[in-house]
Amino acid sequence: MTGETTAPLRLRAVHAALLIGAYAVVSLEALSAFDALNRWSAALVWALFLVGFLGWWARRGRPLPRPARRWASARAWWAAASKVERLLVAVIGALLLIELVMAILAEPNNFDSQTYHLSRIEHWVADGNLQAYPTAIQRQISLAPGGEYLLAHLRLLTGGDALYNLVQWAAGVLCVFAAARIVAQFGGSRRAQLLTAFVVATTPMVTLQASSTQVDLIVAGWVASVATLVLDDANRKATLRTALWIGLGFGLAAVTKATGLLGTAPMLVLWGLAQLRLGRVRGIARVVGTSVAVLAVAAVLCAPFYYRNYQEFGSPLGSSRLTDSVPMQRHDPAAILVNGLRIGQTALDTPLAPLSHAVAAGVEGISRAVGVDPQDRDITFGVTYFPVVAWYPDEDRVSLPIQGVLALLGVLFCAIRPRRFTESAGLLRAYILMVAMAGLLYVATVKWQPWGNRLIVFVLVLAAPLVGLWLDKAMARRWPFRLIVVTIVAAALSATLAVGYGFPRRLVGEGSLVTTSSVDTRFLRRPQWTGDFLWARDQIEAAGAQRIGLVQQNDNWEYPWWVLLPGREFVAMQSVIPKRPPARADEVDAIVCTGDLKVCRKLVPEDWTLTTHGYVAYAHR
Repeated sequence: MTGETTAPLRLRAVHAALLIGAYAVVSLEALSAFDALNRWSAALVWALFLVGFLGWWARRGRPLPRPARRWASARAWWAAASKVERLLVAVIGALLLIELVMAILAEPNNFDSQTYHLSRIEHWVADGNLQAYPTAIQRQISLAPGGEYLLAHLRLLTGGDALYNLVQWAAGVLCVFAAARIVAQFGGSRRAQLLTAFVVATTPMVTLQASSTQVDLIVAGWVASVATLVLDDANRKATLRTALWIGLGFGLAAVTKATGLLGTAPMLVLWGLAQLRLGRVRGIARVVGTSVAVLAVAAVLCAPFYYRNYQEFGSPLGSSRLTDSVPMQRHDPAAILVNGLRIGQTALDTPLAPLSHAVAAGVEGISRAVGVDPQDRDITFGVTYFPVVAWYPDEDRVSLPIQGVLALLGVLFCAIRPRRFTESAGLLRAYILMVAMAGLLYVATVKWQPWGNRLIVFVLVLAAPLVGLWLDKAMARRWPFRLIVVTIVAAALSATLAVGYGFPRRLVGEGSLVTTSSVDTRFLRRPQWTGDFLWARDQIEAAGAQRIGLVQQNDNWEYPWWVLLPGREFVAMQSVIPKRPPARADEVDAIVCTGDLKVCRKLVPEDWTLTTHGYVAYAHR
């Protein structure tokens, strides 16, 4: 590594993402403090941001970008590129472009988004603030809301959800840029950087979530941003400025999802150790100062949310129901081993049924050999059971066999002979150790679940630079070159199939974005519910009801009501939030129920008329 800035354009992209993300979080919290979550205040916030940015740009005296010069530089690069490099660029560019089109065309239809991601945004907008509210869906209150903070600005500015999918798409681009910059920081060639970007861009979970309102790519983007910023400071003394950027990334990861801490914490350890090595005795105060700055900046971003959780539940982590269901409740070596093996089998699942069954049987055999039940509730989420079919291109569970195997091999070869891949062998070893630590922290703290593959995307993004370094060197020899090209083609085809036939957004086949109506697209996860929700909407519109009571359970869909009945007020008839009592029947004009209709009948007054229609019930005076 040299004193020069590595990949400066990519570094600017990382800085821009962190700045915009942090500004979105802080400004939303500020507006919430004044009950001012509305379109005009949001427009003012971003107008001030634009004015500030243009003023900063003018003071620095930087010329405006010149498209003609950039285009000429790109043409020169293309002319000098090898066939493999052109193939990599073409595949990456095509995938990102197709994903962008899908993100624009598709209505949000992720399952969790229907339950809590997007519903909580509607409550914030209706209330004008981010405070807790009565609800039967704990996840709307307890889980970290960083991704939804970004979406909330789009909701306030546009009045709808048409641009929601663009946030995850942008996060996917950030993952590609940050991972490619990391391999450049280790001295990787242009081809190594493109191979790294290719591995990230073709991962099926990345291609599917790039048009989604999930938050896993957002988390991975913040984690990768912290990693590349930490590597910048690995061989130089940190300044308050660099600590500021790292603190922003750490805070954004912490406020977006708890798993973000599993990726950023090892990178902060690497940063701290590097600074101690550089600081020695005289520099201890400097190290302490910059470390405090990192934590202080992160606290500005995430402390308000965690404080609200503490106020509502007596714990910054939120409801004990959630904190007990996801984290591991056994931490003995045998349990961690079994949890890791199951996570690995699910992540590497393939459509080759005999191979998939054999590996799963092997994991179950090892589990019993070490005295651990493979279905032990202390290491298994909810009432799910191992194994599951995970290869199908579904945004919640699709496996990553090609990229996963490449990541394991990249970590192995780079760890064995680091000097072959970089002049900074010691730093590469340390980075590998931190990536391995991130993976170990995950398997030691998070229970196996059928949807776990989306939670480990950040580990794949961190490991991708090691794949790029290894494959680039391996391609110098003839027979590995041919095998790697075949692997590249296979990865490109799998990504293409994921985009074309993925679920619940696809380009071709039944449920295609091109041929399916907007309403049907929203209900693709549960098409059998479409008619039930539309029937209830018609009943409410015919009655002219304005204040609607909701009866629902923890995993029910709430968001469709906000979309189908804009302008109405929705309040919960049950509440699992201790300090937030639910609404009473005499305070609403009508009640709609989903899920367990026995609960509905208990809450609807006897003198009301209750009508059911499949999954939904409607009640009125």
